[in-house]
Amino acid sequence: MTTLRLGFTMLVLVASAGHAAAFEISSPSVSDGKWDAKYLGDKPGCGGQSISIALAWKDPPAGTKSYALTMFDADANGGKGFWHWLAWNIPASAKGLKEGAGAQGGKRMPKGAVLGKGGVGRAGYFGPCPPPGSGQHHYVFTLYALGEKTLRTPDNPLPDMVSVAAKSSALGVASVTYTFGR
Repeated sequence: MTTLRLGFTMLVLVASAGHAAAFEISSPSVSDGKWDAKYLGDKPGCGGQSISIALAWKDPPAGTKSYALTMFDADANGGKGFWHWLAWNIPASAKGLKEGAGAQGGKRMPKGAVLGKGGVGRAGYFGPCPPPGSGQHHYVFTLYALGEKTLRTPDNPLPDMVSVAAKSSALGVASVTYTFGR
């Protein structure tokens, strides 16, 4: 596996049958360090509405049957991190998620997709909300191309369980990191 870091987009190339195909994820909604307020967290002091950003992906590995998505702030909680968004059982036919797809209740997600509970204790997207003065936080969006239609997780899994389950059945992984600070 070869990893390239181009600006703020990280591409993961997955080698198969002697050639590499670029599996990548990106967002037309944000650029590095620049997020519209509507995408920020909706808790007091965050200044946003927790409307999830749009995401697009391309060139998944052959045999992909579904996707799992995570959004993780690697800088939160003194470096322990914070889960902002978890979704899985996204159909292989999906080429991305529309703005607002991560809304609570999952009504805007593709049919069959599941939203998990992140660090705020509710299912759905929770936007960036770094403490003022804490510097730039790195929000890592990771998309797992899975070799199964249904990710095997217990009921109400912890975010780490979703991540481990996705990693264990991933045919390929694509990641993009956007920063934000206040």
